[in-house]
Amino acid sequence: MNTSDLQKLAVHARSMREAGIALLISSGILALFLFIPFFGEKAPPTSSGVGAPTSDIGADAFASVPLTAEAAIVYDLSTGQTLYAKNADAQLPLASLTKLLTVYAALAELSPDTPITIPVDATSLDGPRTFSVGQTFALADLARLTLTASLNDGAAAIASATAERENRSESEMLASAAAALNLSQTYALNGSGLDVSKAISGGYGSARDLARLAGALVERSPAIAAATTESSAQAVSAGGTSFTVKNTDPIVGTVPRLLLSKTGYTDLAGGNLALVFDAGMNHPIAVVVLGSSLKARFTDGAALVYATLAHFAGVASL
Repeated sequence: MNTSDLQKLAVHARSMREAGIALLISSGILALFLFIPFFGEKAPPTSSGVGAPTSDIGADAFASVPLTAEAAIVYDLSTGQTLYAKNADAQLPLASLTKLLTVYAALAELSPDTPITIPVDATSLDGPRTFSVGQTFALADLARLTLTASLNDGAAAIASATAERENRSESEMLASAAAALNLSQTYALNGSGLDVSKAISGGYGSARDLARLAGALVERSPAIAAATTESSAQAVSAGGTSFTVKNTDPIVGTVPRLLLSKTGYTDLAGGNLALVFDAGMNHPIAVVVLGSSLKARFTDGAALVYATLAHFAGVASL
């Protein structure tokens, strides 16, 4: 190959290199035009009204969730953000969700190994109940059994012992615990949540308050909360009697990374349910439904859990 041919080859290579650089620059400019408007454009604001999602990411995930519940909330315990709300601040009968407040109040005042004895009046309450007068349990064990199986006699025993330690009435003791957590819509007349009469519930609160209460209980005692996520709970009394109780929530095995579950039902309250689950790595979410039906509280709760997972995945549904 002579000198002239080498010069021509060099010129050709330089031209190809320059063309390639030009193509890269053109592609970069095109990409800027295509993607900058997309990322720079803000999504239209979403409604924060009743039954509406209150976040932009995956907002459509909650749009088509049909609920029987009179009130509901999906509350991000990590950020304090409300992801979904339906009458979330309405004060409604709590039924056995009141037991969450009872156990939290006890753990705030007593050590987990404090002995709790079943008093006479606890054994005369309406069911569910399972204990006999004089049986004694460590607070943590009795709390696990009580929350898992929603035992009214266990809740009454815990409330009575805590109120006695504080030298207050049960209602005053429960009010103090609610105030400590800034639960402005929550108060209770007894520790079980049983209706006092045909017109008066044993406990009242809002879906928002109960979401925060459930999250606070998980934080204070994750072991007690974890017991409510199993199909049954076991404990042994101080006298050596072994107890096994079934969970009142039939969907505990279907909710991913469940941290807490609590059911509630009375004639006044209807069907209630509180759930706390981990939506990611240490990202607890509380789901509460109030005023649903005996069966629909579970379909309501499950629908909101899976809508939440879709929300974080940025899709309308899973």
